Amino acid sequence: MEEDQNINSESQNEEIKETESEEQIQEEQEISAEKKEEVKEVTPEEKIKVLEDKLTRTFAEMENQRRRFEKEKDDAFDYGGFTFAKEALNLIDNLERSKLILESDEVLKGTDALKKTLEHLEIINKDLISIFTKNDIKPINCLNKKLDPNLHQAMMEIEDDEKEPGTIVQEVQKGFMIKERLLRPSLVGVSKKKDQKDEENKENLDK
Repeated sequence: MEEDQNINSESQNEEIKETESEEQIQEEQEISAEKKEEVKEVTPEEKIKVLEDKLTRTFAEMENQRRRFEKEKDDAFDYGGFTFAKEALNLIDNLERSKLILESDEVLKGTDALKKTLEHLEIINKDLISIFTKNDIKPINCLNKKLDPNLHQAMMEIEDDEKEPGTIVQEVQKGFMIKERLLRPSLVGVSKKKDQKDEENKENLDK
């Protein structure tokens, strides 16, 4: 008797599982049918609109890429010699150093040989500047101008009550631009107000 009841119970469970499985399959089929209907419901006009959007985005990306290539090409043409130009500035620096060494030589001071040598060095310097200028490499004029971090690099402060603080009063090394780009900054000394305490101490010492 108990065995019959167990068999009936198992049979009922299997029937329930089969029923649930059939219901689940039916639900999945209904969902799939609904999705298919949704896909089918897309109108030709909507498809055309989607394609037009994709086409517009593609053209925009192509135009942006074309502009990037154009800019890279222009930069390569305009600034392709940037490194060479920066290295070439060493010639001007070395000429300037040579002039200072010769001018400070006690043996050569006041001699015609020194005068002629300095004249030749000055001619070479002007020729170099002229060549640079023809190739859009120009020196930065900085004396008596306000310090601009984009163009100048302050190396020292110099006490000067006649100039506004931050005014360039000394050029340590000349800076250059290549077209609109900084080739190297000007190394400069800028003015600052005299320290009031130092002035008072000086006055006390004088007294």
